[in-house]
Amino acid sequence: MKRITIAGAGYVGLSNAVLLAQHHNVTLLDIDQNKVDLINNKKSPITDKEIEDFLQNKSLTLGATTEKDPALKNADFVIIATPTDYNTETGYFNTSTVETVIEQTLSINSQATIIIKSTIPVGFTEKMREKFNTQNLIFSPEFLREGKALYDNLYPSRIIVGSTSAQAKLFADMLIQCARKKDISVLFMHNTEAEAVKLFANTYLAMRVAFFNELDTYASLHHLNTKNIINGISTDPRIGTHYNNPSFGYGGYCLPKDTKQLLANYADVPQNLIEAIVKSNETRKRFITSEVLNKKPKTVGIYRLIMKSGSDNFRASAILDIIPHLKENDVEIVIYEPTLDQDVFEDYPVIHQLPEFINRSDVILANRAEPDLKQCGHKIYSRDIFGSDA
Repeated sequence: MKRITIAGAGYVGLSNAVLLAQHHNVTLLDIDQNKVDLINNKKSPITDKEIEDFLQNKSLTLGATTEKDPALKNADFVIIATPTDYNTETGYFNTSTVETVIEQTLSINSQATIIIKSTIPVGFTEKMREKFNTQNLIFSPEFLREGKALYDNLYPSRIIVGSTSAQAKLFADMLIQCARKKDISVLFMHNTEAEAVKLFANTYLAMRVAFFNELDTYASLHHLNTKNIINGISTDPRIGTHYNNPSFGYGGYCLPKDTKQLLANYADVPQNLIEAIVKSNETRKRFITSEVLNKKPKTVGIYRLIMKSGSDNFRASAILDIIPHLKENDVEIVIYEPTLDQDVFEDYPVIHQLPEFINRSDVILANRAEPDLKQCGHKIYSRDIFGSDA
Protein backbone atom coordinates (compact mmCIF):
# COMPACT_ATOMS: atom_id res chain seq x y z
CA MET A 1 0.00 0.00 0.00
CA LYS A 2 1.49 3.32 -1.12
CA ARG A 3 0.97 6.70 0.52
CA ILE A 4 -0.44 9.09 -2.06
CA THR A 5 -1.22 12.79 -1.73
CA ILE A 6 -3.35 14.44 -4.40
CA ALA A 7 -3.34 18.24 -4.67
CA GLY A 8 -6.69 19.51 -5.95
CA ALA A 9 -10.15 18.09 -5.24
CA GLY A 10 -11.82 18.82 -8.57
CA TYR A 11 -12.94 16.26 -11.16
CA VAL A 12 -9.44 14.94 -11.83
CA GLY A 13 -8.14 15.00 -8.27
CA LEU A 14 -11.21 13.59 -6.53
CA SER A 15 -11.83 10.85 -9.08
CA ASN A 16 -8.19 9.71 -8.88
CA ALA A 17 -8.30 9.87 -5.09
CA VAL A 18 -11.38 7.66 -4.89
CA LEU A 19 -9.94 5.27 -7.48
CA LEU A 20 -6.59 4.84 -5.72
CA ALA A 21 -8.05 4.80 -2.18
CA GLN A 22 -9.46 1.35 -2.90
CA HIS A 23 -5.97 -0.10 -2.40
CA HIS A 24 -3.75 2.74 -1.17
CA ASN A 25 -3.61 5.35 1.57
CA VAL A 26 -4.74 8.59 -0.09
CA THR A 27 -4.79 12.16 1.24
CA LEU A 28 -6.58 14.89 -0.71
CA LEU A 29 -5.04 18.34 -0.30
CA ASP A 30 -7.20 21.35 -1.17
CA ILE A 31 -7.42 25.02 -0.14
CA ASP A 32 -11.23 24.89 0.11
CA GLN A 33 -12.23 23.91 3.64
CA ASN A 34 -15.82 23.27 2.55
CA LYS A 35 -14.67 20.66 0.01
CA VAL A 36 -12.42 19.06 2.61
CA ASP A 37 -15.25 18.84 5.13
CA LEU A 38 -17.63 17.31 2.59
CA ILE A 39 -15.12 14.65 1.54
CA ASN A 40 -14.31 13.76 5.15
CA ASN A 41 -18.04 13.34 5.69
CA LYS A 42 -18.19 11.00 2.66
CA LYS A 43 -20.03 13.50 0.50
CA SER A 44 -18.93 14.55 -2.97
CA PRO A 45 -18.42 18.27 -3.66
CA ILE A 46 -18.99 17.61 -7.38
CA THR A 47 -21.77 15.92 -9.31
CA ASP A 48 -20.59 12.42 -10.23
CA LYS A 49 -22.75 9.35 -9.62
CA GLU A 50 -19.88 6.89 -9.19
CA ILE A 51 -17.91 9.17 -6.87
CA GLU A 52 -21.00 9.70 -4.70
CA ASP A 53 -21.59 5.94 -4.55
CA PHE A 54 -17.98 5.04 -3.71
CA LEU A 55 -17.70 7.66 -0.97
CA GLN A 56 -20.89 6.41 0.66
CA ASN A 57 -20.65 2.68 0.13
CA LYS A 58 -17.07 1.51 -0.54
CA SER A 59 -14.24 0.87 1.85
CA LEU A 60 -11.73 3.62 1.04
CA THR A 61 -8.58 4.75 2.81
CA LEU A 62 -9.17 8.40 2.04
CA GLY A 63 -8.94 11.64 3.99
CA ALA A 64 -8.85 15.31 3.03
CA THR A 65 -7.00 18.26 4.52
CA THR A 66 -5.94 21.86 3.92
CA GLU A 67 -2.61 21.33 5.74
CA LYS A 68 0.15 20.85 3.18
CA ASP A 69 3.09 19.89 5.43
CA PRO A 70 1.64 16.68 6.94
CA ALA A 71 0.00 15.79 3.64
CA LEU A 72 3.25 16.00 1.66
CA LYS A 73 5.79 14.91 4.25
CA ASN A 74 5.48 11.13 4.02
CA ALA A 75 3.95 10.69 0.56
CA ASP A 76 5.44 8.18 -1.86
CA PHE A 77 3.57 9.81 -4.74
CA VAL A 78 2.22 13.36 -5.06
CA ILE A 79 -0.34 13.81 -7.82
CA ILE A 80 -0.96 17.38 -8.97
CA ALA A 81 -4.52 17.97 -10.18
CA THR A 82 -4.84 21.73 -9.66
CA PRO A 83 -6.61 23.89 -12.27
CA THR A 84 -4.66 25.56 -15.09
CA ASP A 85 -6.93 28.11 -16.74
CA TYR A 86 -5.96 29.50 -20.14
CA ASN A 87 -4.71 33.09 -19.89
CA THR A 88 -5.87 35.07 -22.93
CA GLU A 89 -3.30 37.83 -22.27
CA THR A 90 -0.24 35.58 -22.20
CA GLY A 91 -1.60 33.01 -24.65
CA TYR A 92 -0.70 30.16 -22.30
CA PHE A 93 -2.09 28.23 -19.37
CA ASN A 94 -1.63 29.79 -15.96
CA THR A 95 0.47 27.03 -14.41
CA SER A 96 1.28 28.86 -11.17
CA THR A 97 -0.65 26.40 -8.98
CA VAL A 98 1.23 23.46 -10.48
CA GLU A 99 4.60 25.14 -9.97
CA THR A 100 3.69 26.00 -6.38
CA VAL A 101 2.85 22.38 -5.53
CA ILE A 102 6.07 21.15 -7.18
CA GLU A 103 8.12 23.64 -5.15
CA GLN A 104 6.32 22.84 -1.90
CA THR A 105 6.65 19.09 -2.41
CA LEU A 106 10.37 19.24 -3.16
CA SER A 107 11.02 21.43 -0.13
CA ILE A 108 9.10 19.13 2.21
CA ASN A 109 9.65 15.69 0.64
CA SER A 110 12.26 15.61 -2.12
CA GLN A 111 12.03 11.81 -2.44
CA ALA A 112 8.37 11.76 -3.55
CA THR A 113 7.56 10.97 -7.16
CA ILE A 114 5.49 13.87 -8.51
CA ILE A 115 2.84 13.07 -11.13
CA ILE A 116 1.31 16.01 -13.00
CA LYS A 117 -2.26 15.42 -14.13
CA SER A 118 -3.20 19.07 -14.62
CA THR A 119 -3.35 20.09 -18.28
CA ILE A 120 -0.17 21.97 -19.17
CA PRO A 121 1.61 23.39 -22.24
CA VAL A 122 3.75 21.10 -24.37
CA GLY A 123 7.28 21.13 -22.94
CA PHE A 124 6.26 22.26 -19.44
CA THR A 125 7.36 19.17 -17.49
CA GLU A 126 10.87 19.20 -18.91
CA LYS A 127 11.18 22.90 -18.09
CA MET A 128 10.12 22.17 -14.51
CA ARG A 129 12.61 19.28 -14.27
CA GLU A 130 15.35 21.70 -15.26
CA LYS A 131 14.09 24.57 -13.10
CA PHE A 132 13.86 22.47 -9.94
CA ASN A 133 16.77 20.14 -10.79
CA THR A 134 14.74 16.96 -10.31
CA GLN A 135 14.01 13.80 -12.27
CA ASN A 136 11.10 12.84 -9.98
CA LEU A 137 8.58 14.67 -12.17
CA ILE A 138 6.28 12.83 -14.59
CA PHE A 139 3.31 13.92 -16.70
CA SER A 140 0.36 11.53 -17.03
CA PRO A 141 -2.66 12.93 -18.89
CA GLU A 142 -6.30 12.37 -17.98
CA PHE A 143 -9.15 11.70 -20.43
CA LEU A 144 -12.19 12.24 -18.23
CA ARG A 145 -15.75 13.40 -18.86
CA GLU A 146 -17.55 15.72 -16.49
CA GLY A 147 -20.03 13.75 -14.41
CA LYS A 148 -18.32 10.48 -15.45
CA ALA A 149 -14.83 11.09 -14.09
CA LEU A 150 -14.58 8.08 -11.78
CA TYR A 151 -16.23 5.81 -14.34
CA ASP A 152 -13.61 6.87 -16.89
CA ASN A 153 -10.87 6.07 -14.37
CA LEU A 154 -12.39 2.68 -13.64
CA TYR A 155 -12.71 1.91 -17.36
CA PRO A 156 -9.91 3.96 -18.98
CA SER A 157 -9.53 4.11 -22.75
CA ARG A 158 -5.76 3.99 -22.15
CA ILE A 159 -3.13 4.90 -19.59
CA ILE A 160 -0.32 7.19 -20.72
CA VAL A 161 2.74 7.95 -18.61
CA GLY A 162 5.47 10.38 -19.65
CA SER A 163 8.42 8.30 -18.54
CA THR A 164 9.90 4.80 -18.82
CA SER A 165 11.36 4.82 -15.29
CA ALA A 166 10.63 2.23 -12.61
CA GLN A 167 8.46 4.75 -10.76
CA ALA A 168 6.46 5.46 -13.92
CA LYS A 169 5.77 1.75 -14.38
CA LEU A 170 4.83 1.43 -10.70
CA PHE A 171 2.37 4.31 -11.07
CA ALA A 172 0.80 2.69 -14.14
CA ASP A 173 0.51 -0.59 -12.24
CA MET A 174 -1.32 1.21 -9.42
CA LEU A 175 -3.86 2.62 -11.87
CA ILE A 176 -4.36 -0.81 -13.45
CA GLN A 177 -4.73 -2.43 -10.01
CA CYS A 178 -7.55 -0.02 -9.08
CA ALA A 179 -9.40 -0.09 -12.41
CA ARG A 180 -12.18 -2.51 -13.30
CA LYS A 181 -11.42 -2.74 -17.00
CA LYS A 182 -9.19 -5.60 -18.09
CA ASP A 183 -6.43 -5.49 -20.72
CA ILE A 184 -5.88 -1.72 -20.54
CA SER A 185 -3.51 -0.28 -23.13
CA VAL A 186 -0.55 1.35 -21.37
CA LEU A 187 1.77 3.66 -23.30
CA PHE A 188 5.08 4.93 -21.93
CA MET A 189 6.68 7.86 -23.73
CA HIS A 190 8.61 11.08 -23.24
CA ASN A 191 6.93 13.68 -21.03
CA THR A 192 6.66 16.18 -23.88
CA GLU A 193 5.01 13.59 -26.12
CA ALA A 194 2.51 12.77 -23.38
CA GLU A 195 1.68 16.49 -23.05
CA ALA A 196 1.13 16.67 -26.81
CA VAL A 197 -1.19 13.64 -26.69
CA LYS A 198 -3.48 15.45 -24.24
CA LEU A 199 -3.78 18.65 -26.29
CA PHE A 200 -4.07 16.96 -29.68
CA ALA A 201 -6.69 14.48 -28.42
CA ASN A 202 -8.93 17.22 -27.05
CA THR A 203 -8.41 19.40 -30.10
CA TYR A 204 -9.49 16.51 -32.34
CA LEU A 205 -12.68 16.13 -30.30
CA ALA A 206 -13.27 19.88 -30.55
CA MET A 207 -12.76 19.59 -34.31
CA ARG A 208 -15.52 16.96 -34.53
CA VAL A 209 -17.89 19.15 -32.53
CA ALA A 210 -17.05 22.14 -34.73
CA PHE A 211 -17.48 20.09 -37.92
CA PHE A 212 -20.98 18.88 -37.08
CA ASN A 213 -21.95 22.31 -35.80
CA GLU A 214 -20.93 23.85 -39.12
CA LEU A 215 -22.81 21.11 -40.94
CA ASP A 216 -25.88 22.05 -38.91
CA THR A 217 -25.40 25.75 -39.68
CA TYR A 218 -25.32 24.96 -43.41
CA ALA A 219 -28.37 22.71 -43.23
CA SER A 220 -30.30 25.26 -41.18
CA LEU A 221 -29.67 28.12 -43.61
CA HIS A 222 -30.54 25.93 -46.61
CA HIS A 223 -33.66 24.43 -44.99
CA LEU A 224 -32.26 20.89 -45.02
CA ASN A 225 -32.80 18.15 -42.45
CA THR A 226 -29.66 18.08 -40.30
CA LYS A 227 -30.49 14.70 -38.79
CA ASN A 228 -30.79 12.99 -42.17
CA ILE A 229 -27.43 14.36 -43.32
CA ILE A 230 -25.62 13.41 -40.10
CA ASN A 231 -27.13 9.91 -40.13
CA GLY A 232 -25.97 9.49 -43.71
CA ILE A 233 -22.46 10.53 -42.78
CA SER A 234 -22.16 8.76 -39.44
CA THR A 235 -23.17 5.31 -40.66
CA ASP A 236 -19.80 5.23 -42.41
CA PRO A 237 -17.78 3.16 -39.89
CA ARG A 238 -14.71 5.29 -40.59
CA ILE A 239 -16.61 8.28 -39.16
CA GLY A 240 -18.93 6.78 -36.53
CA THR A 241 -21.72 8.20 -34.41
CA HIS A 242 -19.74 9.81 -31.57
CA TYR A 243 -19.41 13.56 -31.05
CA ASN A 244 -21.84 14.23 -33.88
CA ASN A 245 -24.76 15.92 -32.09
CA PRO A 246 -24.99 19.66 -32.87
CA SER A 247 -24.77 22.11 -29.99
CA PHE A 248 -24.29 25.80 -29.27
CA GLY A 249 -20.52 25.19 -29.31
CA TYR A 250 -17.95 23.08 -27.50
CA GLY A 251 -17.32 24.06 -23.89
CA GLY A 252 -16.44 22.75 -20.44
CA TYR A 253 -13.20 22.36 -18.53
CA CYS A 254 -11.01 21.09 -21.36
CA LEU A 255 -11.84 21.70 -24.99
CA PRO A 256 -11.90 25.54 -25.12
CA LYS A 257 -8.65 26.02 -23.22
CA ASP A 258 -6.83 23.03 -24.70
CA THR A 259 -7.50 24.09 -28.29
CA LYS A 260 -6.25 27.61 -27.55
CA GLN A 261 -3.18 26.27 -25.77
CA LEU A 262 -2.35 23.98 -28.68
CA LEU A 263 -2.75 26.92 -31.06
CA ALA A 264 -0.30 28.90 -28.90
CA ASN A 265 2.17 26.00 -29.13
CA TYR A 266 1.94 26.35 -32.91
CA ALA A 267 3.34 29.91 -32.78
CA ASP A 268 6.36 28.98 -34.94
CA VAL A 269 4.78 26.05 -36.80
CA PRO A 270 2.82 26.35 -40.08
CA GLN A 271 -0.88 25.55 -39.58
CA ASN A 272 -4.38 26.41 -40.72
CA LEU A 273 -6.60 23.76 -39.15
CA ILE A 274 -5.88 24.39 -35.45
CA GLU A 275 -6.70 28.09 -35.74
CA ALA A 276 -9.85 27.27 -37.69
CA ILE A 277 -11.10 24.99 -34.90
CA VAL A 278 -10.77 27.82 -32.37
CA LYS A 279 -12.43 30.37 -34.66
CA SER A 280 -15.22 27.99 -35.64
CA ASN A 281 -16.51 27.81 -32.08
CA GLU A 282 -16.89 31.59 -31.88
CA THR A 283 -18.57 31.68 -35.29
CA ARG A 284 -21.08 29.08 -34.15
CA LYS A 285 -22.06 31.11 -31.08
CA ARG A 286 -22.56 34.20 -33.24
CA PHE A 287 -24.77 32.19 -35.60
CA ILE A 288 -26.90 30.90 -32.73
CA THR A 289 -27.28 34.47 -31.47
CA SER A 290 -28.42 35.74 -34.87
CA GLU A 291 -30.93 32.91 -35.25
CA VAL A 292 -32.49 33.75 -31.89
CA LEU A 293 -32.56 37.49 -32.66
CA ASN A 294 -34.39 36.75 -35.91
CA LYS A 295 -37.30 35.57 -33.79
CA LYS A 296 -37.48 39.10 -32.28
CA PRO A 297 -38.01 38.02 -28.67
CA LYS A 298 -38.32 40.54 -25.86
CA THR A 299 -37.31 37.96 -23.24
CA VAL A 300 -35.07 34.95 -23.80
CA GLY A 301 -35.04 32.19 -21.24
CA ILE A 302 -31.81 30.28 -20.71
CA TYR A 303 -32.64 26.68 -19.83
CA ARG A 304 -29.65 25.42 -17.87
CA LEU A 305 -26.18 26.93 -17.73
CA ILE A 306 -24.45 23.56 -17.41
CA MET A 307 -22.31 22.41 -20.29
CA LYS A 308 -23.78 18.90 -20.43
CA SER A 309 -26.27 16.62 -18.67
CA GLY A 310 -25.09 15.10 -15.39
CA SER A 311 -22.64 17.94 -14.77
CA ASP A 312 -22.65 20.87 -12.34
CA ASN A 313 -20.06 22.84 -14.29
CA PHE A 314 -20.81 26.20 -15.94
CA ARG A 315 -17.20 27.03 -16.82
CA ALA A 316 -16.74 27.86 -20.51
CA SER A 317 -20.27 26.69 -21.30
CA ALA A 318 -21.13 28.01 -24.77
CA ILE A 319 -24.35 29.58 -23.51
CA LEU A 320 -22.34 31.96 -21.30
CA ASP A 321 -20.92 33.63 -24.43
CA ILE A 322 -24.30 33.79 -26.17
CA ILE A 323 -26.01 35.58 -23.26
CA PRO A 324 -24.00 38.83 -23.53
CA HIS A 325 -24.44 38.87 -27.32
CA LEU A 326 -28.20 38.81 -26.77
CA LYS A 327 -27.97 41.44 -24.04
CA GLU A 328 -26.13 43.75 -26.43
CA ASN A 329 -29.26 43.67 -28.59
CA ASP A 330 -31.54 44.78 -25.73
CA VAL A 331 -32.96 41.34 -25.08
CA GLU A 332 -34.04 40.61 -21.51
CA ILE A 333 -32.49 37.43 -20.10
CA VAL A 334 -33.95 35.09 -17.47
CA ILE A 335 -32.29 31.88 -16.30
CA TYR A 336 -33.56 28.52 -15.12
CA GLU A 337 -30.82 26.52 -13.43
CA PRO A 338 -31.81 24.09 -10.64
CA THR A 339 -28.24 23.85 -9.33
CA LEU A 340 -28.29 27.56 -8.38
CA ASP A 341 -29.82 28.63 -5.08
CA GLN A 342 -29.29 32.37 -5.59
CA ASP A 343 -31.81 34.70 -7.23
CA VAL A 344 -29.30 36.41 -9.53
CA PHE A 345 -26.50 35.09 -11.73
CA GLU A 346 -24.15 37.74 -13.17
CA ASP A 347 -26.93 40.38 -12.97
CA TYR A 348 -29.48 38.11 -14.68
CA PRO A 349 -32.55 36.96 -12.71
CA VAL A 350 -32.72 33.27 -11.83
CA ILE A 351 -36.22 31.80 -11.81
CA HIS A 352 -36.59 28.70 -9.66
CA GLN A 353 -40.02 27.53 -10.80
CA LEU A 354 -40.10 26.02 -14.29
CA PRO A 355 -43.72 27.10 -15.11
CA GLU A 356 -42.90 30.71 -14.23
CA PHE A 357 -39.73 30.53 -16.31
CA ILE A 358 -41.66 29.19 -19.32
CA ASN A 359 -44.36 31.86 -19.00
CA ARG A 360 -41.85 34.71 -18.83
CA SER A 361 -39.83 33.55 -21.84
CA ASP A 362 -40.69 34.35 -25.46
CA VAL A 363 -37.91 32.03 -26.65
CA ILE A 364 -36.15 29.38 -24.56
CA LEU A 365 -32.56 28.48 -25.41
CA ALA A 366 -31.75 24.87 -24.55
CA ASN A 367 -28.35 23.52 -25.55
CA ARG A 368 -29.76 20.10 -24.68
CA ALA A 369 -33.54 19.76 -24.94
CA GLU A 370 -34.63 17.66 -21.97
CA PRO A 371 -38.05 15.99 -21.39
CA ASP A 372 -39.43 18.66 -19.04
CA LEU A 373 -39.45 21.12 -21.97
CA LYS A 374 -41.92 19.12 -24.07
CA GLN A 375 -44.80 21.16 -22.63
CA CYS A 376 -43.49 24.30 -24.35
CA GLY A 377 -42.01 22.96 -27.58
CA HIS A 378 -43.17 25.99 -29.60
CA LYS A 379 -40.88 28.24 -27.55
CA ILE A 380 -37.75 26.10 -27.66
CA TYR A 381 -34.69 26.95 -29.69
CA SER A 382 -32.22 24.07 -29.61
CA ARG A 383 -29.91 22.42 -32.12
CA ASP A 384 -30.00 19.14 -30.16
CA ILE A 385 -30.74 16.49 -32.78
CA PHE A 386 -30.05 13.22 -30.99
CA GLY A 387 -30.74 14.04 -27.33
CA SER A 388 -27.24 13.23 -26.17
CA ASP A 389 -24.12 15.06 -25.04
CA ALA A 390 -21.73 13.45 -27.50
